[in-house]
Amino acid sequence: MSESYTVKAELREKVGKGAARHLRRTGMVPAVIYGDKQEPLSIAVPTKETVLKRHGGGFLTTVITIDVGGQQIQVLPKDYQLDVVKDTLVHVDYLRVSERTEVTVRIPVHFENEDAAPGIKAKDGTLNVVHHDIEVVCAAQSIPEGFTLDLTGLDIGDALTASALKLPRGVRLTTEDDFVIATIVPPMAEEVDELDASTLTTEVIEQTDATAEDEPQTGN
Repeated sequence: MSESYTVKAELREKVGKGAARHLRRTGMVPAVIYGDKQEPLSIAVPTKETVLKRHGGGFLTTVITIDVGGQQIQVLPKDYQLDVVKDTLVHVDYLRVSERTEVTVRIPVHFENEDAAPGIKAKDGTLNVVHHDIEVVCAAQSIPEGFTLDLTGLDIGDALTASALKLPRGVRLTTEDDFVIATIVPPMAEEVDELDASTLTTEVIEQTDATAEDEPQTGN
């Protein structure tokens, strides 16, 4: 699991669009803490710090501590909303977690030893990644940071499936299917040369007096 951290937050007494706009103007983002059979708690978190953490990787897979109202609350960032026009952060949802909490999260997949894959190194194949992250269920306190798959020895047409994942103890996939994660595909075929426009011919049927007479007449 990625390194945890603490966020100092403020309690939100007012909710609604007007209150949310005011918070954003002051450098805060509206947020809510929910779960663990407790009442939702409306808070505000620092915009700059939260945006940096979101872009830093592992944002939705790292359990953090929210320091608010004299409480230290362990949470997992569960979702966030962006402005559809400005792409700025407008809201964050945090799931309250404990030692007994199980969560469903998506874990990134990394690949190593491309140079040791004959299909890529010697035959100019390409690694076609079907799943860049994998959905798992695990304890909130034991979320894997990532999965690494070894490409050594893979040739054109070979595939890496879910069975190749080394799942830590207590971590399980959300499906029993042995789905494909990545394949080695052959290089793309060379593009076919375009036909010379001068070689294209169009058949034209010459209209004769005879064919003209066969056409329906209009008018008087």
